[in-house]
Amino acid sequence: MKRLFLIALAAVLGFLPAAQSQQPAKPFYTGAEVFLHRNLAPLQGMNVAVVANQSSLVEGIHLVDTLLARGVRVTTIFCPEHGFRGTAEAGIRVPDSKDSATGIPIVSLYGDNKKPTPAQLKGIGLVLFDLQDVGCRFYTYVSTLHYVMEACAENDVLLAVLDRPNPNGHYVDGPVLDTAFRSFVGMHPVPVVYGMTLGEYSQMINGEGWLKNGTQCRCAVYPMAGYRHDSLFCRSVVLPVPPSPNLRTPQSIALYPSLCLFEGTTVSVGRGTPYPFEAIGIPIDRCSVIDYNARFSFAGLKCWATNIIPNHFGFDLRTANAPSRIDLSYLQTLYQLTRKGQFFLKNGFFDRLAGTDSLRIQLERGASESEIRASWKPALTQFKELRQHYLLYP
Repeated sequence: MKRLFLIALAAVLGFLPAAQSQQPAKPFYTGAEVFLHRNLAPLQGMNVAVVANQSSLVEGIHLVDTLLARGVRVTTIFCPEHGFRGTAEAGIRVPDSKDSATGIPIVSLYGDNKKPTPAQLKGIGLVLFDLQDVGCRFYTYVSTLHYVMEACAENDVLLAVLDRPNPNGHYVDGPVLDTAFRSFVGMHPVPVVYGMTLGEYSQMINGEGWLKNGTQCRCAVYPMAGYRHDSLFCRSVVLPVPPSPNLRTPQSIALYPSLCLFEGTTVSVGRGTPYPFEAIGIPIDRCSVIDYNARFSFAGLKCWATNIIPNHFGFDLRTANAPSRIDLSYLQTLYQLTRKGQFFLKNGFFDRLAGTDSLRIQLERGASESEIRASWKPALTQFKELRQHYLLYP
C-alpha cells in the first residue's frame, strides 16, 4: 500500500522513483541522481524551492546549479542548522541571505523560524528536500524535515524527498524519546539511533500521524538505487563533503551517536581542535584524577587527550573501533573521573539529548551497562517492529 501511494504521488509530478531492481554501475545512486535522470519537463514553469546545503551535490555539482542548468525555475532555497554552506557552528542562529552565485533568496530554517511560513511558500508548487543525515535523533536535519513536511501539508504544497545514505543506518540503539522531553534535538518517540534514511523517516512521520493535528503531507520519496542497511555497506559509505562543520571524517560520524551526549556535560568533544568528535576530555580543574601525568589503559586506547584538547584529561579516539551500537563505556568512565556534581550541565540539555531523564539518573547511581540496556529493550523492540513498515531498502 505504501509503495502504491508513493508511485501514485510521483505520477502527479510526472515521473516515477527508480525501481529497486536496478543494477547500478557504481555502489549506489542517491535520490537526487535518480530524480535528475528522470524527465523534468513537468517542472517547466513551476516555482520550485529546495531545502539544501553544501551536501546537496549531484556528481560533484550542487543540486541548485544542476536544476537551473536543466531549465527548472528555483525561486527559494531553504537552509537548515549550519547554513547553506555548512559553515555555521552548532546552535548558532543562521540569518537569511542571498546566494551570491545565482541571486536566489536563502531562507534560514534555523533563524527567525524553523518552519517555512505561508508567505515563504506562497506560489511554490514543489519543494525538493535534499540533506545529508547521519542517522541520530539529535542531529537536527530530521527536525527540519518534520517542519518542512508540516508546512507543506498546511499550505497544500507537494514535497519530494531526495534520499541519501545513512552512514549509521545499520543499527538501532539508545533510549526511545519520552515525549515529555520533546525539543528541536528530539521531536519523535524514536531511539537515539533509528537506522533509517530520511526518505524512510518521512514516511514514518506521515504514517504515524506525527504532524500537527495529524495532517498528511503529499510527500514522494525518490529512493536510492543500490543502498542497503547492512553494516558492511553503511561502513563503506564515504560522504563527499562533511554534513556539518564538526563531522569531518567517517570516524567522527561513527562515534557521533556515542559522543554527542557529552554536549550536555562539562566534557569536551574536541570542538575547536582538528579532531572534533574523535577525542573527549574533562577540564583538568573538574577531574578527580590526582596524577595528571599518569597514563591509563582504556579499551586499548591512549588515555591522555591533553595534546588534542589543551588542559583536559581524556581519550584520543582517532583509532578506536567504530561501534555498531552506542558505546556507554565513554559516558560511564568519564562520569566516574569527573568530580562529583561537576559532570552534567545545569540547563538540562543532557536529558533533552537523551530524550529522557532515566539515563542521567542511571549514571548517577552507577548502573551497569547491562542494566541500562535492559531498560531500553522493551521500547527498542517495539520501535524495531514499527520501523519495518517504513523501510525502503534491504
